Amino acid sequence: MAAAKAQLRYARISPQKVRRVADVIRGLPVTAARAQLSLLPQRPSPVLQKLLASAVDNAKQQGLTETDLIVRSLLVNEGPVFKRSMPRAHGRATPIRKRTSHIMLIIGEK
Repeated sequence: MAAAKAQLRYARISPQKVRRVADVIRGLPVTAARAQLSLLPQRPSPVLQKLLASAVDNAKQQGLTETDLIVRSLLVNEGPVFKRSMPRAHGRATPIRKRTSHIMLIIGEK
């Protein structure tokens, strides 16, 4: 079976938030996954839509048809964490962790 993949690294969205949306579209046909992503209000939805479009374009270059494709695998891993601090009372500081994600999407034929 042929497969195509697309990956996005250093996305400035927490992996926890991306995984919530990824769980919805994992295993769906590409057309259904596109419909789900267009209706979901969460912030990672447009990012995953672009990634899915890129994977579909990669599959078309390999000669696969879009109607036969399903989302085989969608991995969301942690990227580097940007560390910032927020000033607090009495001269203290509280750490802020700005998390990033590495997302890999693999689509293939049914």
